[in-house]
Amino acid sequence: MTASLPPLAVTTVGSWPRSPELLRAQKAKRAGRLDPAEFDRLADAAVRELLRVQEDCGIDLVTDGEQRRDSYFSFVAEKLDGVAMMTLADMLEIIEDKVAFERILQSLDVPAYSISNATCVGRVRRARPLVADDLRFAQQHTGKPIKVTLPGPYLLTRGMFVREACGHAYDSKEALGVDVVALLREELGELLDAGAAFIQFDEPVLTEVVFTQGQTRTFMCAALAAAADPAEELEFAVALLNQVTAGFAATSRGARIGLHICRGNWSTNEATLLRGGYHPLAPYLERMKVDQVVLEYATERAGELVPLAGKELGLGVINPRTPRIETVAEIRARIERALQHYPPERLFLNPDCGFATFSNRPVNSLEIAIQKMRAMVTAAHELRGGA
Repeated sequence: MTASLPPLAVTTVGSWPRSPELLRAQKAKRAGRLDPAEFDRLADAAVRELLRVQEDCGIDLVTDGEQRRDSYFSFVAEKLDGVAMMTLADMLEIIEDKVAFERILQSLDVPAYSISNATCVGRVRRARPLVADDLRFAQQHTGKPIKVTLPGPYLLTRGMFVREACGHAYDSKEALGVDVVALLREELGELLDAGAAFIQFDEPVLTEVVFTQGQTRTFMCAALAAAADPAEELEFAVALLNQVTAGFAATSRGARIGLHICRGNWSTNEATLLRGGYHPLAPYLERMKVDQVVLEYATERAGELVPLAGKELGLGVINPRTPRIETVAEIRARIERALQHYPPERLFLNPDCGFATFSNRPVNSLEIAIQKMRAMVTAAHELRGGA
């Protein structure tokens, strides 16, 4: 049984900025100039330090900050058989519909050669745990409950499926999805057995399905595998996630399974990111077999709060992409509006998204992230009555 959490529990979405030393080590490791064991030594130290920082801030549910990853998604290429890293520029060479793919590249605000994507190149299987080993390491260095974050099955399936690269192994994204579900079920079982307090699946592509109004935006190359009908895509996402979580009674084991959705976290320019309320997604989110939905509400792009029947809410109350530190009063006001729909024990507090979804492209500094989190902790304590 995991440690209990207070009402208005404070946590993060997952990623924290990496130190310059760790970023240099990550680059050297990719280039083959650094022994993996030495990288692990440096990453271990970074995780220990970040756990200490979170404890000092008073965060109730901590993460390892995704310190070992180059991004929230592409790290899986190191863990899965049948997956390799390809730059979007490399993909342009093999994609048949080059005109459509070039439109995708033009929608990005970073050069195509600088983005790499975990791409299916053969039968996909779990060669080693995605995050279970990271959880066990963190448990050795904190007594706090731990959240672990994973790419969701829809993101993995759409993001990895490039027909020209994996057609010899899978003739459709649905076929790939069968093996993605299997490997995530294996991972989920191991995480629950190891005592994870919260397992969060990240599904940012869901907002792209409903908020782009036919204009292609992309979380990596996920637009390549999209169907024309948004409802078809959303039904596929519901089916995949429910297959992953089926039969896992997480709450009976003192744990939660959550789903995080954002509108893009690659830029600090709010104008480039997706806009729209959650109403089109709500019927699908309510059918997903998860305990909590972790949503952005600190940006006006998210619209008004949409209560979701049968779900806890991970309420975004600070914007990770802005340098300004939200005041405690601002944060309290956002929480108090949500308390009109959710009791405090079913309301968690978090940033809208991570502080460094991509390791070499953080959206904020560690110093600002700490100040933002301290403000959130203070607001939570005040609303708990100073407890």
